[in-house]
Amino acid sequence: MAIVKPFKGLRTPNQEVCEELACLPYDVMNSEEAAQMAEGKPKSLLHVTRAEIDCPAGTDIHSETVYHKSVDNFKMFQEKGWLVQDEEPKFYIYAQTMDGKTQYGIVGCAACEDYMNGIIKKHELTRPDKEEDRMVLTRYVNANLEPVFFSYRAVPEIDAIVEDIVKNQKADYDFVAEDGFGHHFWAINCPETNKRLEELFATKVPYTYVADGHHRTAAAARIGAEYKAKNPNHTGKEEYNFFMAVHFPDNQLKIIDYNRVVKDLNGLTEEQLLEKLEKNFEVECKGAEIYHPAKLHEFSMYLGGKWYKLTAKPGSYDDKDPIGVLDVTVLSKHVLADILDIQDLRTSKRIDFVGGIRGLEELKRRVDNGEMKVAFALYPVSMQQLLNIADSGNIMPPKTTWFEPKLRSGLVIHKID
Repeated sequence: MAIVKPFKGLRTPNQEVCEELACLPYDVMNSEEAAQMAEGKPKSLLHVTRAEIDCPAGTDIHSETVYHKSVDNFKMFQEKGWLVQDEEPKFYIYAQTMDGKTQYGIVGCAACEDYMNGIIKKHELTRPDKEEDRMVLTRYVNANLEPVFFSYRAVPEIDAIVEDIVKNQKADYDFVAEDGFGHHFWAINCPETNKRLEELFATKVPYTYVADGHHRTAAAARIGAEYKAKNPNHTGKEEYNFFMAVHFPDNQLKIIDYNRVVKDLNGLTEEQLLEKLEKNFEVECKGAEIYHPAKLHEFSMYLGGKWYKLTAKPGSYDDKDPIGVLDVTVLSKHVLADILDIQDLRTSKRIDFVGGIRGLEELKRRVDNGEMKVAFALYPVSMQQLLNIADSGNIMPPKTTWFEPKLRSGLVIHKID
């Protein structure tokens, strides 16, 4: 069963400060974008998570100069009272609103041990270099600055507790961010309720699932192992044995499509590409108007100013294989690899990925401006598919899932020292 425990969160006591402090996660922007987002906002947590914005231009973002600046800024945030640690361990509720729909998650600490023994299940491979990037900052600040996005199979008793709190208690923070998404946050101050939630996870939740944040999860588990090895008096109860995650019930989440754009046609003309596609797809030109895939095994392609409907032919997918049935597998195998010769999606510089939140207009724009040559839109996988794949021990192809809204950093922080 899953270990999910309350913790003494480090957070702002002030709603007004929270609106400025809370920011997008570090890995959805570059340095220039981070600087723009933090301009005129001295309390933005980006001064900690992307501290290169406070260093001289051209400073290597992985240099000790940047990490030391992160530490200095983190200390300053606490000295100024922008971040204050709660006196007692507790759970928190974090809700997000997008397009009129709100999803409610429990913020608690997951166990590094659960990641190592498979209680926390993953569906994507990780890269050691990306893991190390976040491990370095964690070592410097001794804190989980940003939560990981987890899911679990819904438990009615947990849902009932959350519903009671959000209906009857005023949120500690409640604001709409610059992107139009709503963020709502409650601290659970009742000791009995916190104890009951911990018991429910321990008895009703056999597994939790990484929805978004595979690298941060792997990095946190590795940090826990490092600190354990260095502590001759290790007991297993130290805070470094745990890391912060927001746990959303599976029935509240929706996966958004994750699309692809490719820089060239591997030496083919547009006509030759269309001809080769006919081996595994029914190809239908839909004209200049944007066309969205309507069901599984149906794709949209934008090429030469026109949209095409591609319908995968029987035999190009395997309904009995949880990975072979996925549209990302079909596209990766029969188009990207076989036709366009893109063999490794994680390392190829010829392909880029576009979250569905940007819309298919973004695909069209990047092809029309000459940056890319062709774009492919996919029908999104379901939450049930994701959980089944994680349960089976299989790994999805890269960039299969996309969740929105992205979790805001800075609503609460977990100190591991």
